[in-house]
Amino acid sequence: MEQIFSKLNFITNGEGFTDITEDLNLFIKKNNFYSGIFNLSSLHTSCSLTINENADPNVLKDLKKYMQSLVPYNSYSSLTKNREEIYYEHFQEGSDDMPAHIKTALTNTNLSLSFQNGKIMLGTWQSIYLWEHRFSRKKRTISIHIIGEKITNTYNEIE
Repeated sequence: MEQIFSKLNFITNGEGFTDITEDLNLFIKKNNFYSGIFNLSSLHTSCSLTINENADPNVLKDLKKYMQSLVPYNSYSSLTKNREEIYYEHFQEGSDDMPAHIKTALTNTNLSLSFQNGKIMLGTWQSIYLWEHRFSRKKRTISIHIIGEKITNTYNEIE
């Protein structure tokens, strides 16, 4: 059993989803791991990690629209009887800043997954996404901690 700590960087294209599944599988393969578990952690407070459908792009579009309706920009209505409009106090980095922090708090910043035969164990229609909550393009860093068995000889090839 071996373990490594590392980081991977990704560039997002602003608000939305970046499929990082193949990058993660390649990372496992390049480090000669065969089976084990790995933990992914976003090192940011305005993006998150999620597993969701990879077949119909409308799923991701609907998720984005739903989250935008749940967490509006600039202000929100209180849930009290008078529905008072409340403006965010944290807005120094733009109108998307505080909503991005709320979206991150409502989602995941960590994922723990198993891998076998050098590939992440996911369902047929699943992918791992870095979910950017800010408007602009960002460089995002994901911390990776792998614990597992490495390939023991040159004859074990991962397909």
